[in-house]
Amino acid sequence: MTADNGGLPGIKRDVPTAIHVQISEHIRLRIASGEWPPHYRLKSEPELAQEFGVSRGTLRRALTTLIEEGLLRQVRGRGTFVTSTTIEPAIAQKLSTLSEDFADQGVVTTTTVRECALIAPPKPVAALLDVAPGTPVLRLVRVRRTEQGPVALLFNFVRTDLAPGIENIDFTSASLFGVLEGTYGLKIATARRTFGAEAAGPDVASSLDLAEGDPVQYLQQVTYLADDRPVEYSDVWIHSGRLRVTSLLLRR
Repeated sequence: MTADNGGLPGIKRDVPTAIHVQISEHIRLRIASGEWPPHYRLKSEPELAQEFGVSRGTLRRALTTLIEEGLLRQVRGRGTFVTSTTIEPAIAQKLSTLSEDFADQGVVTTTTVRECALIAPPKPVAALLDVAPGTPVLRLVRVRRTEQGPVALLFNFVRTDLAPGIENIDFTSASLFGVLEGTYGLKIATARRTFGAEAAGPDVASSLDLAEGDPVQYLQQVTYLADDRPVEYSDVWIHSGRLRVTSLLLRR
């Protein structure tokens, strides 16, 4: 157990405000600033307690306050996450890519790669991938088409420390998950997938042959390896007139 001394800048021990209240406020500020975006997984309790320089009991009291406020949620066996601002019903479905789903159904697709390069990720993406700000990641931008026309615009961000040299892969024909598993020997296990509806912005509209403002389905995903490390984050916009997303629902 870490003693209640030292600690993170901003935690003051010579003021009447309780330490656990100060920690709760510090976490609120991280969430409000976007440093810890929705779906961000916090470090373990021992790591956070050490970072703040407090005991686990003090830290747990701060986290409990934020869980009761709805800012954080705990998932058994997975950890503590920043809560999304939207309602997220749990949807049971297999973890597969669009290319894998199309192949299973015998649908012929083509892929145009608009970008495949190393970048410094935006802060929310760096947080979701659990990499330090400025750490290079792969940004892969693709448009997926069927004979009906473009059906999906995909932005993928991939950790290159887990897949060095991945920016040299030709993704016009290769599947991202196939490369991560087959080429790099990574074991993809789970993902957190969130659906929403948006009005198509200029880039999405032109990519999907839509008018600006037309409704599109939006999908956000964080993909984890078997050892619980995040490996990929994606934003996907789907032409809902050409592609429907179906989920298998199971009642326990």
